[in-house]
Amino acid sequence: MAKKLVIKVTAGTDAPERCSQAFTVAAVAAASGVEVSLWLTGESAWFALPGRAAEFELPHAAPLPDLLDSVLATGRITLCTQCAARRDITEKDVIEGVRIAGAQVFVQESLADGVQALVY
Repeated sequence: MAKKLVIKVTAGTDAPERCSQAFTVAAVAAASGVEVSLWLTGESAWFALPGRAAEFELPHAAPLPDLLDSVLATGRITLCTQCAARRDITEKDVIEGVRIAGAQVFVQESLADGVQALVY
């Protein structure tokens, strides 16, 4: 099993099951001691803002704020630069601990030795 996991989530409220799966896998991996880098792209970009995860609901799924906090506690969460710009989100707007970075950083993380990348 890879010791590092990069997860790119492209879905938000537009595809709630896919979104929840990505956050759940990220949180479980982080809780298992795997180094996790979760990338918020597309509609998931909104979850970089305070309070937005609390608005997400999916029956029989763990609360998104809990999953987000779990990943932030031991891993890294990155908001896509272009996705942020298209939504007028800046570094001063995001949850503490969330960084904004672009494709170059995503590619660099994904291609590093011992990394498994997943896209949801």
